[in-house]
Amino acid sequence: MISMEEMADQFKLLGDKTRLTLVSILNQQEMCVCHLVELLQTTQPNISQHLRKLKDAGLVQEERRGQWIYYSLYVEDKPHLKEAFHYLPPLSGEIQDKINVLTCD
Repeated sequence: MISMEEMADQFKLLGDKTRLTLVSILNQQEMCVCHLVELLQTTQPNISQHLRKLKDAGLVQEERRGQWIYYSLYVEDKPHLKEAFHYLPPLSGEIQDKINVLTCD
């Protein structure tokens, strides 16, 4: 069973808009950093810093495929977050439209 402090830390981590948007995107499908940079219109170091925090908290896992690292949401062992993610607002139409057409070069 998760402690109150650990749960509070997880929700505090998700209090950042960028990290919550990353979680919302990864809740739909795994992505490489290049996709996330394009979708959120920010820098690769910024995205990587947010992903590192999510990974350190055990919410995101990574898998290397060639030169790319793909990130995916991992909350199977966190039912409180899995349930909360059902209530995330939909992504903006612009982000949602881009998700389907981005490719890694």
